[in-house]
Amino acid sequence: MDAARNATTSHEAAAAALAALGHEARLDIYRSLVRAGDDGLPVHEIQQRLGGMPRSTLAHHLQALVSAGLVTQRKLGAEVVNRAAFPAMRELIAYLTDECCADVETCAEACGPGHAGTLGSGGRVAEGPNA
Repeated sequence: MDAARNATTSHEAAAAALAALGHEARLDIYRSLVRAGDDGLPVHEIQQRLGGMPRSTLAHHLQALVSAGLVTQRKLGAEVVNRAAFPAMRELIAYLTDECCADVETCAEACGPGHAGTLGSGGRVAEGPNA
């Protein structure tokens, strides 16, 4: 039951994250934050990078990314610094690629390095030299 609940939660979280990233402005904001690394960016710098998006519009888009768990915010003096939630980004990527080639005998380059296994138990790709 817990595995099914975790799978549903992962599925729901992935859907929410992808929905948030499905807007062009939010995707631009998120990519700017990813490029900024762990330091993140204050709101005014995001505005500059995006060509002067109105502050209220930016706040709306940032809130959608925060609600999806993709962005964290912290108050630093009078400014709010926004940062990509890198663990959430890695979890989303892992969720999207977790079952790559799971239903085929061999895995081509479609899944990238580390997925060149053969079909294992339960429809999962078995990796490694003894696969």
